[in-house]
Amino acid sequence: MASAAQTKVNKVMDSAAASSVPALCLAATLKHAKTDALNHKIGSDWINISAAQVVERVRNVALGLADVGIRPGDRVALLSENRPEWSIVDLAILSLGAINVPIYTTQAVDQIRFILTDSGARAIFVSNRKLFKHARKALEGLDFLEKIIFFDEEAGDAMDRSTTLAALERSGAERARNNPAAFDAYLKAVRQTDLATIIYTSGTTGEPKGVMLTHANFVSNVLAITAGLPIGPTDIALSVLPLSHIFERTGFYIFCYNGVSVYYTASFDQVGENLREVRPTVMTAVPRLFEKVYHRIVKKGFSQKGWKRRVFVRSLEVGQRYAELQDKGKLIGPKLRLQQKVASRLVFSKWREGVGGRLRYFVSGGAPLSPVLSYAFMAAGIPILQGYGATETCIVTANRPDDNQVGSVGSPFEGIEIAIADDGEIMLRGPNVMRGYYGHPEETATVLKDEWFATGDVGHLDKKGRLYITDRKKDLFKLSNGKYIAPQQIESLLKQSEFVSQTVVVGTGRKQPAALVVPEWEAVRQALTEAGEKFPSDRASLAKFPAAIKLVQSDVAALTRELADYERIRRIALLPDEFTIDNGELTPTLKVKRRVIDQKFGSVIEDLYS
Repeated sequence: MASAAQTKVNKVMDSAAASSVPALCLAATLKHAKTDALNHKIGSDWINISAAQVVERVRNVALGLADVGIRPGDRVALLSENRPEWSIVDLAILSLGAINVPIYTTQAVDQIRFILTDSGARAIFVSNRKLFKHARKALEGLDFLEKIIFFDEEAGDAMDRSTTLAALERSGAERARNNPAAFDAYLKAVRQTDLATIIYTSGTTGEPKGVMLTHANFVSNVLAITAGLPIGPTDIALSVLPLSHIFERTGFYIFCYNGVSVYYTASFDQVGENLREVRPTVMTAVPRLFEKVYHRIVKKGFSQKGWKRRVFVRSLEVGQRYAELQDKGKLIGPKLRLQQKVASRLVFSKWREGVGGRLRYFVSGGAPLSPVLSYAFMAAGIPILQGYGATETCIVTANRPDDNQVGSVGSPFEGIEIAIADDGEIMLRGPNVMRGYYGHPEETATVLKDEWFATGDVGHLDKKGRLYITDRKKDLFKLSNGKYIAPQQIESLLKQSEFVSQTVVVGTGRKQPAALVVPEWEAVRQALTEAGEKFPSDRASLAKFPAAIKLVQSDVAALTRELADYERIRRIALLPDEFTIDNGELTPTLKVKRRVIDQKFGSVIEDLYS
């Protein structure tokens, strides 16, 4: 028998308003009629775009696209950083029945060209001249690419076949005046079963594959998550993650449907400032953000002198113990409760102010979040709800504010089924699962069987149906003693260290795992200075400096002390430079390309075991 939440989801799915993503979002936008529906910052001022303006601009862009020949089923690429235009153009493309092909701004030129060619995109939106300069070689000589549309006016003359978003909107507005029913006709023709987007996967092990998602995939996900998480028109969201990513994009549709005011962060460097200005109540993020915030707080706290430092250290200890007992449902004594109140007032209140002072919860996805970080933020009164999903499935699970189990990624949303295969692989079934990989029926057949999607992730369910992720199936490796290592879990522990920026656990076929570590060099230098060490100034030499290695290794050993003996990290190598997308070590979604790391740093790994 269907639950009340699922019945509600099914009822809305059956309605005309839910026939497509734009029909759902635009109807909700008009209903909530927010004066600050979408917002962006120019200089020191936040500029508001009202609900009526959003709907009008979506209509004008859609009709402008129709004027330049875009038809239902055509693929239209979108290359832009986060900004309101991304969302407006996305809804406009979908309103025509065309298919959005998002491209990460960090994508390499050869990958941009591959995506455009593989999808056969007839047009592409590019935000500005800088991005165009990066992508120009990818666009040249593609005869099927008929139009390049720039968000910024100054970039409009950058290439033949180019125009601007403003020109497109003027053309669409003129068409709307001449034919007021044109936009509604396009919108009503879009069906739930129509393709909405082709999102190309990160490609950690080869060329990216185009994931085909329908309007029904998104709409069902929006409705199910709305039924599962407390969210409403009084909420304010700060959009930080790339909208090219399924997590943030689905999040936007959820915000739109629920009348949440969305504020766009122009760059990751501005997140701290924007949090204090916007004072969001809900926000999606990735563990990397929490790691950076936590390390910054710890560094600042430990830099204090005397009693202030002692109070900070003691508050962290109290908060960890209090949050862990609370999470595990154990008795919290009156003394600890009093200590937590004092810690909250003296230390954790500043954490809350740092994220705006009214954040109800973060939703975290994309990678594991260590329990220490979860407990620290929980103690500060800033709950982080870990979730789980994939490009092929949208958002699958999340913890709930009233059931936030640290270590798990929560329970599935209504209508989504989870099963664990004999080998531990997580299997999914539901209306959120993709149609398949674009142009790859054989590869689709390997992951989709009897409507069940094989995720490639390994995990288990607890008695209450909460999901726990062990690792990526392909990332697990075997030691010489036959034991399996789940590197992501160990890496999430190592990232708790103030001295660790990035890390990759290695050791296939060896007796013990080891770790490649890119340190937080500033923290390392400060610690060495306080210890009275004279150290080399350049990173390459410092990475081989015995005192620096010993410093980081000591922290790593302490953090992995509670692991099984065969999982502990006893050997590390420091690397002078961060892993980057440009160097081919990270995907556009910042996932480590482990094969590349193994090859590139093969001699370093050999030295660890010699």
